[in-house]
Amino acid sequence: MERVPAIKVLLLPKDTNAYGTIFGGVILSHIDLASAVEARKVGRHRFVTKAMREVEFHEPVFLGDIVNFFTETVRVGHTSITVRVSVEAERWGGGSGEKVKVTEAEVVLVAVDESGRPTAIRP
Repeated sequence: MERVPAIKVLLLPKDTNAYGTIFGGVILSHIDLASAVEARKVGRHRFVTKAMREVEFHEPVFLGDIVNFFTETVRVGHTSITVRVSVEAERWGGGSGEKVKVTEAEVVLVAVDESGRPTAIRP
């Protein structure tokens, strides 16, 4: 069964550091976005990020890589949801399309109401 990413991105020169690889912060931003996409499957609330647990980079992301962000709901609490995001790069710079694991993270998001207060995910 083929996995479908929550988001898929082609990163651009503006996303690179002085070494020509993609900034870690750019990847973190996309992890946050992917976790929000997954959270919306559970409830149509406004979600805010509370925590991102231990992100360790295993491989760099290069200009021209296509980066896939796969998500999985780990836990749904009363007002929070924990989402695991796995990041994989497809190496197209050399033409091979090799897939490498870049990193993964667990993101905790909290459902909030119009005034920004935590609210129940399910009635």
